Amino acid sequence: MPIRVSLDRVLLERRMSLTELADRVGVTIANLSILKTGKARAVRFSTLAALCRELDCQPGDLLVYEAGPDDGFLEEDEDG
Repeated sequence: MPIRVSLDRVLLERRMSLTELADRVGVTIANLSILKTGKARAVRFSTLAALCRELDCQPGDLLVYEAGPDDGFLEEDEDG
């Protein structure tokens, strides 16, 4: 997937553990771990907002788009 999650970096910069963040945000450690390892297929805006609030960051600090040769998206039909 062309979206990479930079949660590890931001946590390190904030000197915060995943456990502390989970407690502050109200999300399970397991769900944050899935997000952190890039295995999440989606994230709710409410969760993203809570992460940004607690980490004092912007969504772009947590999510990075990296285009590749095959980013796994379906191409639109040429006929419209």
